[in-house]
Amino acid sequence: MKNQKKLNFYSVFRKNFVPLQAKSVIMYSLESFEVDLKDLKETETLREYSLDDQFFSALDNSQLDHGALHVSVSIRKMAGFFELLFHTEGTVTISCDRCLDDMEQPIQTDNRLMVKLGDAYNEEDDTITIDENEGILDLSWFIYEFIMLAIPIKHVHAPGKCNSAMMQKLDELSGAVRSGKEETDVIDPRWEALLSLKK
Repeated sequence: MKNQKKLNFYSVFRKNFVPLQAKSVIMYSLESFEVDLKDLKETETLREYSLDDQFFSALDNSQLDHGALHVSVSIRKMAGFFELLFHTEGTVTISCDRCLDDMEQPIQTDNRLMVKLGDAYNEEDDTITIDENEGILDLSWFIYEFIMLAIPIKHVHAPGKCNSAMMQKLDELSGAVRSGKEETDVIDPRWEALLSLKK
């Protein structure tokens, strides 16, 4: 009886099992962003990356979901340290501060990072120390941080591009707030005596 149950389970499993290839599940790997500094032979190495939505979804705690950017990283090997020069160009999709609709934010930024090998991982100003025994530097999070720093504090659509329904609602609400403020500007007579004492 037990064997019969096992056979039934396996036959059902075989019918419903779909191989991973058939499901077209593609996992995005961040391994290409890892640089083995100890293995660099040339005095200057160039790395090129094309970032898309998969890059942002592969990062833990990413605040961005959509983007299309090109990143070039020049790694210069010098005496005792490495100089990394990043050039990032493209667009990311973020919410407009005014109407909350998605908008494309152009990104163009140049950044510099100094890295040296040492006893343990450490971050100090713009210099990173990584474990000499490993010598592996993961560029993915640094690239992400440089992109985030390049996004302006205030990001809004170009004039006339905001969601018209949302803008109309905002105008109505701001009108109500203004009229409410005018009402509160009238001083309650009970407090007038106290305000005169304050003066």
